[in-house]
Amino acid sequence: MSTEQNRENISKNIGVRPELADDWSVLFAWRDGDKHAAKQLAARYFSILMRFFLNKVRDVDDAADLVSETFLGCAASKARAENAGSFRSYLFAVAMNKLRGYYRTKAKRRRELDDFAEVCVADSLARTPSSIIARAEEAQLLVSALRRLTLAQQIVVELNYLEGMRGAEIAELLDLPRSTVYTHLRRGKQRLEVIVRELASTPKLARSTVMGLNTWALEVRAKIPQL
Repeated sequence: MSTEQNRENISKNIGVRPELADDWSVLFAWRDGDKHAAKQLAARYFSILMRFFLNKVRDVDDAADLVSETFLGCAASKARAENAGSFRSYLFAVAMNKLRGYYRTKAKRRRELDDFAEVCVADSLARTPSSIIARAEEAQLLVSALRRLTLAQQIVVELNYLEGMRGAEIAELLDLPRSTVYTHLRRGKQRLEVIVRELASTPKLARSTVMGLNTWALEVRAKIPQL
């Protein structure tokens, strides 16, 4: 399925029904055949799922397919999970299962710099030519470094930077002990800085890349929902 088809199937002409304010109610309405509820759920969670998948799979089309599969997986489940706790945790449990299935099918992670790198590097702000080149170098370096973390570290680090989530929120989202998340987050950030310094062509590039993490995350967050 093409990226354009996924856009149309997931997010085109999204209609939000204010009376369906609770995520679980929206999901159950979708299961009962309410197409507007499906669009509302996509409006709430398409962007965060796209950001979650995009740096972990081969390209943007695979990421979009996994977003579709995650929503459909939630809708297809027969469990009336009113007592399942956080809806976002349920959603991400389905997303993680889809990601594991993707890795089993692909046999291994693909680490080439592809669509995610293009999103990170794409220029959306007025800059001088030299600053554009410098920003692109930093973004490529960060993408490469992130993909050298363990998957567990990459997930929590990206949720922290791209979604602005703290350790307790990530633990709830992924249904993991807080201590585990804090360990992944601490070790992941430490490892990220080490890898950036190892891969950087110059100490100056390493410093600017590490210091610019928050700015980079804000730019990527703004760009990915536009895909």
